[in-house]
Amino acid sequence: MSSYPVPSCAVPVSGGMVVAVPAELLASPLKSGRDLGDGDRSALVIGGTGKIRSGGAVVFCKVVAVAEAQVKRDGQVRAKGSPVHHATLGPLEEKAGPGAAGGIAGRAPLSARFVKGQRERLLARAFMIRVIVLMTLMPEARIADVIAALAGDLALVPWARPWRPASARAAGDWRNALGPVPLEELRDLVLGSAWREHQGPGCPGAVTIGTARPLKAGSLDGTLLRVPDTPANRAFFGSVGTGDDSSPFPQARALPLTCCSCRALFAMPYGPAGTDKAESEQSLLDEAMDRYPGLFAPDWVWLMDRNYHGAARIARMIRSAHVLIRLKSDIPLRMTSQILPDGSYRAELSGDGVTVAVRVIEYWVTVEGQEVPEMFCLVTDLMDWEDYPGPELAALYKWRWDGSETALREAKAPLRGAGPGTGPMLRSGTPDLIRQELAAWAAGTGMTRGVVRDAALAAVPARKGRRAGLGVRPRDLSFARAVRAVLSAIRLGHTCYQAVTSEIGRSRTVVDRGRHRARKSKSPSPFAHAGPQDTVTRIASAVITMANIPA
Repeated sequence: MSSYPVPSCAVPVSGGMVVAVPAELLASPLKSGRDLGDGDRSALVIGGTGKIRSGGAVVFCKVVAVAEAQVKRDGQVRAKGSPVHHATLGPLEEKAGPGAAGGIAGRAPLSARFVKGQRERLLARAFMIRVIVLMTLMPEARIADVIAALAGDLALVPWARPWRPASARAAGDWRNALGPVPLEELRDLVLGSAWREHQGPGCPGAVTIGTARPLKAGSLDGTLLRVPDTPANRAFFGSVGTGDDSSPFPQARALPLTCCSCRALFAMPYGPAGTDKAESEQSLLDEAMDRYPGLFAPDWVWLMDRNYHGAARIARMIRSAHVLIRLKSDIPLRMTSQILPDGSYRAELSGDGVTVAVRVIEYWVTVEGQEVPEMFCLVTDLMDWEDYPGPELAALYKWRWDGSETALREAKAPLRGAGPGTGPMLRSGTPDLIRQELAAWAAGTGMTRGVVRDAALAAVPARKGRRAGLGVRPRDLSFARAVRAVLSAIRLGHTCYQAVTSEIGRSRTVVDRGRHRARKSKSPSPFAHAGPQDTVTRIASAVITMANIPA
């Protein structure tokens, strides 16, 4: 076929493109000359082309797939292959790397125990890898619905052999046959790429501290994920809160390491919930330092909450990175200096035969004249009080909420039962499939965060408001709307990455509002609050007071 105004060979055709064809040139390929009805599995063809003129009837066609044709004896034109060989994760594929899913699938053996032979028509290895990632972004969706969403308009193509979404049982067999390793390889590829993007200047609007030696801020904190109550899951993961393991659901405990600026995920070791939170999170931190030593770099400071990890682990962390940790009131400190000009002081933190020299920042917070009834105590290995003043470190610590709490709330939103629900948040019935699903969740979240970062770089600054004329930061964009835009692009087969990032870039959210509540739950409560005094929200800047001097 030829097209106007340039020969077709000059324009590579790909899925998602739109083609304009004069309506009178569309014809049936059937030799009988009869019209194509709903029961005829054939495509229309173009009888000839000419110059398109204004006023003429034109059919605008979206290119769904470019495939080898198969022409039947009666003239029917069909496509060879299957949707499983053409479907992609749309804009997410850009963040995984060209051909990443296909390359991983090519190295992934299939367990003959679950899938017999190498027949790939309804399902294929690369397609199944994409399905597993997509199901972590589609709450409450059945596996058949996820497969149909990934296929999208490809299901409408008249394939040489009829295609339909595979059954849940077949998908389960393929999940078991693939195992967790291919998804973990994809996860490491995506999260490793995100970490490399943060080297050098880092992401737009990066949260840093220090002038002579600027440090970027990261956050780490544990989280629980409910898993289905099967004998295998309960035996492997256990549960928290009771000594007799009588919790309604077993739980997995994860330790995400994230960027405070854009909430990008860098790593997420996980394991059984364990009955003791401190002990289980300490083992995950050990695993993170063993498996991801590059994350603990000298130009990063890691913010940590009051779940004390011990002097020995802190000493190990500060050999290569920096820390800013909030301590509980029962952790003893031995003061070794007078109060420094910035209001902090030096001290020693001891435990397990290890002593660590730290600088202590103690401060109170007031909001609209009302004092928070608790003193904050932070320790850090940053001894230079001139380059890293105590008030600035106290102000930096609030970013732990963005880096861990807000990032986790956004990432958990697509999971089933997220929030105060009583059901499991993951859907897999065995530890191996939980391992696979967690890797897919980390990969899907990481790829979506990457698309948001690109959208922020390309977004036009706001023309009015507090951010008027300023560069757009990833945290200024809505993650929930980004997920919806990505899912829409996957269903519709859109391959224009710029169009998706442009849509996401218009979905702004308001941040840095100085909001404060006396008690903030991490998810909405399904029941009414006791009274208005429990729900009042104040919007005001917090005032930090150190050594009786307001900062």
